Amino acid sequence: MSRISEEEVRHVAHLARLAVTEEEVHQFKKSLDEIITYAELLNEVDTENVEPTSHVLDMKNVMREDIPSKGLPQEEVLKNAPEHEKGQIKVPSIIE
Repeated sequence: MSRISEEEVRHVAHLARLAVTEEEVHQFKKSLDEIITYAELLNEVDTENVEPTSHVLDMKNVMREDIPSKGLPQEEVLKNAPEHEKGQIKVPSIIE
């Protein structure tokens, strides 16, 4: 018995803004059904004595200390800008 219908595959494709052919719907139905079957195997795993975690690896903050430093001089920055005006980088307008 299939765990996902062709209509559900079309719905998911629509949500993902994907245009799918009927052949692709059949292929995705088979693939998604196999994925669901595999995921259901996780229900058989004994997790009684497993503590909940937010991440499987022990995470540590490896970022450097935030120490302020002097930035580049304005003239140096503007040398790399294709266009600049009145001490600012000029970019194309995106709002009409």
